[in-house]
Amino acid sequence: MSKSKFVDFKAVKAAITMEQVLEHYGILDQFKRGTDSLSGACPIHKGSNPTQFRVSISKNIWNCFSECKHGGNVLDFIARMDDVSILAAANKAIEWFHLDPEEMSVNSEGEAENEAPKSGDAPRPKPAAKPAPVQEKGEPNKPLKFRLEKLEREHPYLAERGLTLETIVDFGIGFCAKGMMAERIAIPIHNPEGNVVAYAGRFPGELAEDTPKYKLPQGFRKSLELFNLDRAGKEPGPLVIVEGFFGCMKLHQCGCRRVVALMGSTMSYESPLAAGGGSLAAWSILSSICLKASSPESGMMRQPKASPVFSVMRKNRPRGFCLSMNTKLVCSISTCPYLRVSS
Repeated sequence: MSKSKFVDFKAVKAAITMEQVLEHYGILDQFKRGTDSLSGACPIHKGSNPTQFRVSISKNIWNCFSECKHGGNVLDFIARMDDVSILAAANKAIEWFHLDPEEMSVNSEGEAENEAPKSGDAPRPKPAAKPAPVQEKGEPNKPLKFRLEKLEREHPYLAERGLTLETIVDFGIGFCAKGMMAERIAIPIHNPEGNVVAYAGRFPGELAEDTPKYKLPQGFRKSLELFNLDRAGKEPGPLVIVEGFFGCMKLHQCGCRRVVALMGSTMSYESPLAAGGGSLAAWSILSSICLKASSPESGMMRQPKASPVFSVMRKNRPRGFCLSMNTKLVCSISTCPYLRVSS
């Protein structure tokens, strides 16, 4: 084993792949190979579900969606497999794959030096980045001209979130193996007319290093949409507003069909509810609003961020419109207590 005091973790991670590590453990053949993935039973907790453990070959990361509920890079995997520290895992990798820590460190420094311009040379201009298409302010999100096909509906993460297959199919969600939402749960977002205007991608399981929980297309204006509004507007009863996609789908599954999600903890002045018209047209379809906090242990709705918008809503609502807000812990939808505000 290497006696070097300093180990460049980044260099070690870049020098080996998950495929090499799995082959070292003698388990590579147990995994099913996809276009850019390996999937099989989790070798860490000795699972049996053939879809609970997945490796992204291009990103060189892994994730267990079952008992481990964890993911990471090659060193994280070795550390978990052998129950050792990251430093011990790095030293194991150096020994197993005959890596030279000093050489890797020199190469890493050399790459940085090669990128710097030589003395006396004019600095090399950076290539201009191609600007991504961004929609103009005030312009609605345009309907997509494509659909993500062949989504995996029976992914373990969806079952962990308590969704039934019927709900999964109803909302059109599923694990995406490749493309714009590769290695994520793809969630279609519809505008009030029912057209798909974007896909949100939820990373399943424990987040790996530098991996955002959700991914949205660049240029998509989420403040203009409310998740599930296209269907909720057709249902009778109070409109229930939650923060996230899965909270909305879970309530829908429990029988609360008039539910929408803000896709965040704030409501913008551009929101269809705050705008009071436009695509909703519709204060007429709203009889009352019930807001559900994302942290019910607080015992009351987390209101401050949205207060200015509610002021606008109270001012612009038509005669007979009633704004309702949760002030107590929501125990069930059928007995949801809320305070009616009329002014």
